[in-house]
Amino acid sequence: MTQTVQKIISEHSFIMPGFATMEENTLLTTIEQIEAQAPFRQMSTPRGFKMAAQMTNCGDWGWVTDRRGYRYQQTDPETGRAWPELPDSFKQLAQKAASLCGFDGFEPDVCLINRYQPGAGMGLHQDKDEKDFSAPIVSVSLGVPAIFLFGGHERRDKPEHYLLQHGDVVVWGNHDRLRFHGIQPVKLAHHPLTGQYRYNLTFRRAF
Repeated sequence: MTQTVQKIISEHSFIMPGFATMEENTLLTTIEQIEAQAPFRQMSTPRGFKMAAQMTNCGDWGWVTDRRGYRYQQTDPETGRAWPELPDSFKQLAQKAASLCGFDGFEPDVCLINRYQPGAGMGLHQDKDEKDFSAPIVSVSLGVPAIFLFGGHERRDKPEHYLLQHGDVVVWGNHDRLRFHGIQPVKLAHHPLTGQYRYNLTFRRAF
């Protein structure tokens, strides 16, 4: 993994440009393996709206949304099987990024994998379905670029805009853990490894 300078975007929030680039082939191959077991799908919100990004999970838990609400569960609702295991390559990347940003001892038990096609984005939201918020969030970007929105602790707070490129890693925690964040709709572009897609790996400690 490339040793990069951290860009501090808040007191406990960092962007690590290109940090995952050296692991790109391993990460993308592993995503394909996970997809073979737990295919990407567009989940529905509790109000019945389809999410723009496709997603799947790996780890002890998976994040799901449907008419019953937002939650973590240990089985894939489409197959009834356990989610694929969290690969060592994923876990080691997340732990190293977290440690370099001051979050030692991070033990993720879930990785949400989002796949963005052109026009897909994600509105401002908080990651708040976890049992506690002591662990950081580690987010890895792969493929075409996207604009990351990083706001405050209230939805009305105006977010800052950051361009995330292939291999960039964002880490936030502590007092910043519940900041609102999102992704602007991804523009039509091409990456030699992912085509028109952007992949995002989001590591969390759910339980």
